[in-house]
Amino acid sequence: MTTDQQVKLLMSLINEGKPLSTAAAKAGMSEPTARKYRRLKQLPSEQRRPRTWRTREDPFAQVWHEVERMLELDAGLQAKTVFEELERRYPGWFKPGQLRTLQRRFRTWRAHEGPPKEVFFPQVHRPGEQCQSDFTEMKALRVTIHGESYAHLCYHFVLTYSNWEWVVLAPSESFEALVEGLQSSLWELGAVPLEHRTDNLSAATHDLKGSRGRSFNERYLDVLNHYAMRGSKNNPGRGNENGDVESSHHHFKRAVDQRLRLRGSRDFPDRTTYLRFLESLVIDRNRRRAERLAEEQAVMRPLPARPLPACRDEFATVTRWSTVRIGKKAYSVPSRLRGERLHVRLFATRVELLHQGEVVGIYDRLARDEPYRIDYRHLIHSLMKKPGAFARYVYRDALFPTLNFRRAYDVLDASGTHGADLEYLRILHLAATTMEAEVDAVLSALLATGGRPTFDRVKAAVTPERPTCPEIALTPLDLGSYDALLSAGAR
Repeated sequence: MTTDQQVKLLMSLINEGKPLSTAAAKAGMSEPTARKYRRLKQLPSEQRRPRTWRTREDPFAQVWHEVERMLELDAGLQAKTVFEELERRYPGWFKPGQLRTLQRRFRTWRAHEGPPKEVFFPQVHRPGEQCQSDFTEMKALRVTIHGESYAHLCYHFVLTYSNWEWVVLAPSESFEALVEGLQSSLWELGAVPLEHRTDNLSAATHDLKGSRGRSFNERYLDVLNHYAMRGSKNNPGRGNENGDVESSHHHFKRAVDQRLRLRGSRDFPDRTTYLRFLESLVIDRNRRRAERLAEEQAVMRPLPARPLPACRDEFATVTRWSTVRIGKKAYSVPSRLRGERLHVRLFATRVELLHQGEVVGIYDRLARDEPYRIDYRHLIHSLMKKPGAFARYVYRDALFPTLNFRRAYDVLDASGTHGADLEYLRILHLAATTMEAEVDAVLSALLATGGRPTFDRVKAAVTPERPTCPEIALTPLDLGSYDALLSAGAR
């Protein structure tokens, strides 16, 4: 079949003065065909007439009035739902392959008689006027840190005029992550736009019980006032109102995926290396926006003298379980702090605990799906005195620092020997007082050879007996010969 592109090429060559035979050969058609299109001076698509007849009988002609009544009552009905209802009403009338025909009829009905559809209105963006930000889930990229799956979000900041962007890693959509991401983006940008737009983040907004809407909370308003920015938000469930950043999410994550494919690995040694990888990618993407960014920076306001502290201060009392509750999550602390009131500094990615102004603990902040973080080193000395508490301990899973520790316990427990819990706790105590990595390596070797990982075997491999040093008898030195030498030299 001759295409429009072939005929366009043919006519172009003829207009250049090429012979018909040459033009036909280059356009990939015979001379008679070329002569026909030269005479008609029409494209193949212009010669086709729309079909006004059916090739087969409409299987839904007799029941279409019923279908229309269904659609008039609820235009959101799907063709498959209506097809199943027709099969129930009229057994044997329809075949499964006719569902596609009904779907085409539905599409035609909606285009001619259906309810009006939502219309989206493109907006005019002015330099330096608005920035948008949002959190985006990065799970689909399957990034790992040192071989372990890394569940995280990215705070994504975008200027609506130039599309300049910046990203910051975030474990959750917390207020601290919002403030850290916003401030990092503004200070990287080096200027402040007029307005910051978000969706209805719980970190920035709260419910208005009277109007059933949402309004900015005081903490977020303090941040906006510090940067002299106006705040705005989209209506609940209307992500398109924050469309620039929503669209940028897709393009950014696709670019990250492609760069990871070029890299040949999705594993990183630590989060800092991964963050540098993302920042390098964003810097490369921003180079194409330099001209429009310069227009924005020329009209934006300068930054304030210094950023705000990107943390929230709280106070928590250490429970008798040697834990503190921070944001509905449990963190263990050394038991010597039991009963003490601690000053908590909650950052986006870490938690700092202070007692009387002195830092007593720094922990990675737990992500959304992590309910607790228990360090066995804080508890093992008490568990050694109360080994019976191990079996039903609420946070028992946290007392297996690696898979080898878990496998070792299962082997001890399966042996049926009395005191398996105490035996495992002694191994755990050994890891706390020596080196966990060494104990883990010994357990791995014992399990690989089928050996029973008892405390005595592990201890013998981790802390071998020190060799005894032989006693060496030293003969006292006679310095008389040295004195005689000195005397001879003086003479």
